[in-house]
Amino acid sequence: MAAGSIFRQRANEYFNAFLLWREKHIKEKTFVVLLSLVVGTLGGFAALILKTLIHLISSALTSHLDITEGNYLFFIYPVVGILITLLFVKYVVRDNISHGVTKVLYAISQNKSRLKRHNMYSSMFASSITIGFGGSVGAEGPIVYTGAAIGSNLGSWMRMSPRVLMILVGCGAAAGIAGIFKAPIAGMLFTLEVLMIDLTTVSVMPLLISSITGATIAYVFTGYDVEFFFIQSEPFATSRIPFAILLGVFTGLVSLYFTRVMNMMENYFSSIKNQWLKLCIGGALLSVLIFIFPPLYGEGYGSIVSLLGGNVESILDGSIFYADRDNMWFILVFVALIILTKVFATSATNGAGGVGGTFAPSLYVGCMAGFFFASLTNHVFGLDLSVKNFALMGMSGVMSGVMHAPLMAIFLTAELTGGYELFLPLLIVSTLSYGTIKIFEPYSIYAMRLAQRGELLTHHKDKAVLTLLKINSVIETDFMSVKPEMSLKEMVEVISKSNRNLFPVVDDNGRLLGVVLLDEIRNIMFRPDLYRRMFVHTFMSTPPASIEVGESMERVMKIFDDTGAWNLPVVENGKYVGFVSKSKIFNSYRRVLRHYSED
Repeated sequence: MAAGSIFRQRANEYFNAFLLWREKHIKEKTFVVLLSLVVGTLGGFAALILKTLIHLISSALTSHLDITEGNYLFFIYPVVGILITLLFVKYVVRDNISHGVTKVLYAISQNKSRLKRHNMYSSMFASSITIGFGGSVGAEGPIVYTGAAIGSNLGSWMRMSPRVLMILVGCGAAAGIAGIFKAPIAGMLFTLEVLMIDLTTVSVMPLLISSITGATIAYVFTGYDVEFFFIQSEPFATSRIPFAILLGVFTGLVSLYFTRVMNMMENYFSSIKNQWLKLCIGGALLSVLIFIFPPLYGEGYGSIVSLLGGNVESILDGSIFYADRDNMWFILVFVALIILTKVFATSATNGAGGVGGTFAPSLYVGCMAGFFFASLTNHVFGLDLSVKNFALMGMSGVMSGVMHAPLMAIFLTAELTGGYELFLPLLIVSTLSYGTIKIFEPYSIYAMRLAQRGELLTHHKDKAVLTLLKINSVIETDFMSVKPEMSLKEMVEVISKSNRNLFPVVDDNGRLLGVVLLDEIRNIMFRPDLYRRMFVHTFMSTPPASIEVGESMERVMKIFDDTGAWNLPVVENGKYVGFVSKSKIFNSYRRVLRHYSED
């Protein structure tokens, strides 16, 4: 036997011995806390590596560019970055790694919280190339995917149950967000509001530990400065509350526009089957947009820093409109066009083959929307609203609307900028933005596709648990069937051998013709004079409905509700298969719900 094989065998033996020792000496709750610390540490380092790679690539490509004129390299960089990413994904990863947060939601809902091993690094490297070369997306979706995969695979390696895996997936996502933003509270709230991990006595401590650990890694290696430098030079006056209310509604409508256009563009790119055609169309659109509007390059955090710092005119740096830096009306039009086109740049990046998320774009659009709202109001009505304050509040508003996560948006905005003194207006804007978009969109940008396919467990869990049940698992087949030509005497003989009060009537080919209910023939089954004169076809009845094999459980429950039946036959192309009952479904439903919700 080769030395390598012997080593692996010995390692497996020691590992199995460790797992047996752990089961005997360490309680599961305690072990989950220890695992959350490991997940938080690895997630924090993953966030650090991702941010560093993006910065190195972007700086190497753009540090020498002239800010006083348009840069034609913007026609090249984004396409090259997406091409490299596409080749990496197609020939190295060989898997679809886009839409990271949606994939995490799918894993929780449909795959027992299991993610593939390559997800621990593939999204991280792919997104760093995409964003570093100018892709107009964010790194937060990929880091959530990476952190969640770390938690999932570590838990699987330790042979934890799906319920614990779900918590560890949440821990990894929280650590990624906390590490990339230096925002531990926001990291935990992201897991609770976006991934909808239940806040229980079992989950709260691991989520806290992972978030704090991820943020600590970021603080240790990059310092204690906030992500976006912000000094609140003008306190928020209560007389500005009506304008905060208007901003909340405005950012809610901007969030709706962002969500709807993103969905429309994703559907458009999904309809194109040729990947190279997608690259050409998406790359061309992205490059043209970045050339005209350079702030769309990459995450766009530089523009956020400029607006929050009061350096408004710098938003025209590197553009063909540099000479118009002193024209405030032109800047307002420029910002308005950025708000409208950012979603096209983001969807073009992902549609062409890039890897990135919509987290940073929502922050970016929110900052621009808040700035635009305050500046336009000031110019039109002669007011003196703080542009910086409203830009900050706009970040919270759009993020809350797009992600359907008002608490996370509030705390993340405050943690990113240190703007805790604006807590009241942040609350107002985030809440109203969320309330506005909820009128039109019941799900976040991450959850809507899964919800449309009925594959979402984490939101509206009491209803969505049905998605985990399959019709085949609740079919009962111990019903004795009868033929339509059988006499009442033969029917009584069948009844005497059965412990059921329901009998399917089938023909020689197994096709369901009707049913016989014991209660409906009780008055004649003890009359011997009718035994040879009455036949099954004379007293059988037609079921109120039948269920086809393969029907979704949500559809099955709707049929039960519509018919008021307690038992319904299941058929496959008209042929009898069995029966499904409400009681069987409810028992299975309660078992699954208890499994995913127990403390």
